[in-house]
Amino acid sequence: MSALIRPANPADAALVFALVVELAKYERLESEVDATRETLAAALFCRDPRAFCDIAEHQGEAVGMSVWFYSFSTFRGRHGIWIEDLFVRPAFRGQGFGKELIASLARRCAAEKLARLEWSVLDWNEPSIAFYERLGARRMEQWTNCRLEGEALSRLGRTAPLRR
Repeated sequence: MSALIRPANPADAALVFALVVELAKYERLESEVDATRETLAAALFCRDPRAFCDIAEHQGEAVGMSVWFYSFSTFRGRHGIWIEDLFVRPAFRGQGFGKELIASLARRCAAEKLARLEWSVLDWNEPSIAFYERLGARRMEQWTNCRLEGEALSRLGRTAPLRR
């Protein structure tokens, strides 16, 4: 099947939020969501957004999304794309929509001469891991993600000198 992949627009704010919540439920991380329709809209549809969202539609129905932003590789000296979220609604999985979302970003990478397309996947998500490997993705097993958030982020930020 074929999807229309299009950039999300401000009228899609509620849809994007709904897809984020569906993804969080699938990933068993619903309690982590403190975004709102309004905060997502402010980030994605502002004058100079730093993050972007593409919607996959099939026969006029939203079937999935990718949320992404530009990254940078010092080793390559070029930008890339980081996929923050890739989600296809369960009823539409296995029909090629996820591949079309990723292929759309790969096409952007080629057109813009970007160095890489990257994302992370939960280690228990075997169906997604298998899907990504079928696309030719390789796991970066020597890398471990790190994250600062909440009080630890605030505490460390308070120790930084002010920038001029």
